[in-house]
Amino acid sequence: MAELFVKQAQQYAAARPSYPPQLFRFIASKTPARDLAWDVGTGSGQAAQSLAEIYGGVVATDTSPKQLELAPKLPNVRYELTSPVPSMAELDQKVSAPSSVDLVTVAQALHWFDLPNFYRQVKHVLKKPHGVIAAWCYTIPEVDGPFDSVFRRFYAADSNPYWDPARKLVDGEYGGVDFPFEPVEGMEDTGPVRFVTERTMGVEDFFTYIRSWSAYQTAKEKGVELLNGDVVERFERAWTEDGDDQKVVKFPVFLKIGRVGSA
Repeated sequence: MAELFVKQAQQYAAARPSYPPQLFRFIASKTPARDLAWDVGTGSGQAAQSLAEIYGGVVATDTSPKQLELAPKLPNVRYELTSPVPSMAELDQKVSAPSSVDLVTVAQALHWFDLPNFYRQVKHVLKKPHGVIAAWCYTIPEVDGPFDSVFRRFYAADSNPYWDPARKLVDGEYGGVDFPFEPVEGMEDTGPVRFVTERTMGVEDFFTYIRSWSAYQTAKEKGVELLNGDVVERFERAWTEDGDDQKVVKFPVFLKIGRVGSA
């Protein structure tokens, strides 16, 4: 599914929210060592940038060269372009040796993956038994009552036909995702654990966020403009109803986290 994001890579980098610092602090508290993290499906590097502040080294991989071009260049982050389904030999070459990685992260991408194959890769690279995998998604944003009412109708009706079926895992807050790992210390299960990230946006910023959706790109390829004149007018009217042009937009974040164990 990476090709759906390539065509709007700049919009994706500009419009998508960053992730809250408390998310990374929580994840780091569950990894006994902080030498090496592998960020899978890094896109334009939002998560890799935060991981680099905590872990000695970060390998950030993606299948899209356009996305990687937009990622921040940092001294302890190594970006690697990988094939869509990398072999174990490619992992050893581009990521790290077997049983050498402290943390594997997947931000807003796990639902696109071939999970059985991906989990074999995770178990190949993670240190046994305490290596950690953390995967999270954010669901649709929350703005305020009048705007949310209009936006939720648009999401449920207008955009719904153009989402890939995998999107249902995001709508379900990753509660239904297969996740064959052991609970980390201090937890009885693997989540999801809820966080919130916030971003101040104007209505044009919000439109750019919608244009970064895979569903928007799919609709466009089918000749449908989701942000047509009527939709834009409804959004703008609801957005400015309270007189504030800039709003704090909240994105709920849901984290699955587990340790590899002796697998």
